[in-house]
Amino acid sequence: MKINRLFLIPGALMVLAVAGCGSKALITARLAAPANTDLILVNQAGYLPGAEKVALLRTDTDIFELIDAVTGKNVFGAEPGAPVYWELSGDTVRAADFSSFTTPGTYRICLTGTDVCSAPFRIGDDVYGEITASAVRSYYLNRSGIEITEAHGGKWARPAGHPDTAVIVHASAASAGRPAGTVISSPGGWYDAGDYNKYIVNSSITNYTLLLFYQMFPEYCRSLNLNIPESSNDVPDLVDELLWNLKWYLTMQDPADGGVYHKLTNLNFCGFVMPHEATDPRYVVMKSTAATLDFAAVTAMAHRIFANDPSEELRTLAASCLEASGKAMKWAENHPDVIYKQPADVSTGAYGDENLSDELFWARTERAIATGMVPEQGFLDGVAAATPSWNQSEMLGLISLALSTDEAFEPLREEAVEMILDYADALTEKSRSCPYRISLDRFDWGSTSGVANQAMIKIVAMKLSGSDRFLPSVQADLNWLLGTNPTGYCFVTGFGTLSPMNIHHRPSGADGVPEPVPGFLVGGPNTVVMNDCQPPVERSTFPAKSYSDVECSYSTNEIAINWNAPLVFLLGAMDSMRP
Repeated sequence: MKINRLFLIPGALMVLAVAGCGSKALITARLAAPANTDLILVNQAGYLPGAEKVALLRTDTDIFELIDAVTGKNVFGAEPGAPVYWELSGDTVRAADFSSFTTPGTYRICLTGTDVCSAPFRIGDDVYGEITASAVRSYYLNRSGIEITEAHGGKWARPAGHPDTAVIVHASAASAGRPAGTVISSPGGWYDAGDYNKYIVNSSITNYTLLLFYQMFPEYCRSLNLNIPESSNDVPDLVDELLWNLKWYLTMQDPADGGVYHKLTNLNFCGFVMPHEATDPRYVVMKSTAATLDFAAVTAMAHRIFANDPSEELRTLAASCLEASGKAMKWAENHPDVIYKQPADVSTGAYGDENLSDELFWARTERAIATGMVPEQGFLDGVAAATPSWNQSEMLGLISLALSTDEAFEPLREEAVEMILDYADALTEKSRSCPYRISLDRFDWGSTSGVANQAMIKIVAMKLSGSDRFLPSVQADLNWLLGTNPTGYCFVTGFGTLSPMNIHHRPSGADGVPEPVPGFLVGGPNTVVMNDCQPPVERSTFPAKSYSDVECSYSTNEIAINWNAPLVFLLGAMDSMRP
């Protein structure tokens, strides 16, 4: 998908004749002024020249001015919009719209006649290239079972940890062919989040999102050079990185019966040590219906995406994925309600889910598309569009149906398209009524990923409809993640003027490098859990502001592979849509 015209809101604010205004003293003061991320909120990475460009002001001013960050010269000015209060953030903002200014460069927004200025930001065709690559490379830097070399990891190089070639079958996962205590090999994969464990259900939505990105933007994916060990082969780097996790994922299926283990884990979370220093025994724990259905869905999708790929390796993998999918589906049909229950001696992440209807729909959908077996009439009855998450996967099946090119699925495809467009329109309408211009209205675990996933849905809707009506809302979602939010943070590590430094991520906390591993999307504001730090860290009670950049705050400052996947999708889509 390539869109050459970026949407501009009609009724642009009046441009004032401010070029060249300002005393030398004010220019000097502005160039030296620290970034005021409290009063002026901007996308700290930058804007494409033709994009809608809106900053938010949390103060009164008659005029806002855009200055060249190198010369201090005024290049644009306008009157901001009316003040609007948001009950979820407890503050009032005014929109500073400079969409009509398109000249590439580095700029700051300043309040008229003062040296109160924003963080610097760029306007240019390449503003999202580096951050997209870094968001994908974060997966490489979070690999299990491999040394991260200096050539590929720079100052985040580290020894290999968790080879996972001698993993113990936990009593909860025992079967006739693999009794408790059996040792199996399950190497590779990514560390799931801030800990060193690997979870099937969370890997599933992550794998799906990256597969979808490759499906929708194949040429862009082929253009990405990530500087990973596999960069010299004939497979796109993004796919190579995905394969590191997908190949591990396949090892989590019991070959005897097709059931899939819920997770590979230590019995308890380890301390903040480096991977090679975390040497407690590793276990595969309990087969679950949720994990097995997710596995059936992802492997069926992988077959579909790779079956006709130019790479012989991927075509071969596609065949084995379809076989694995069939075995998993059979196990799930024979065990339809095996809900994951945490064993008494295991205290790592549970990823528990007692409603499996969405996983069943997703698996059946992917299996149907992969095999060409059209489901019976009424297949979509009771299915609802919703923002996807690790435990809400109906939208994943709807997207796959809507993008299907198999004519036999046309009636179902049309119905799925209508559901997605209706939902995307509802999200877009909600964003128009929000002072911060986003669609999200609930702030819990990984709220930033909720924003990114909603942007992904709107991008899919753009593809399905051929319309750019969703683009301003997508841009606003991206702006939120990169600094135009009530905290003032760019939520991606390593980018922006105000960026998370103390993330809940064991390698970042133990490696002795002051900066965290770059390219991670932190969880963001969350009011579901307010007491993760002991003693408690002061946090805002306003949902959209309830964030803390401290290591102990796993509820707001942890990272996770499923949160980064929609970030990759959003950044890569925006980067690929530049003229």
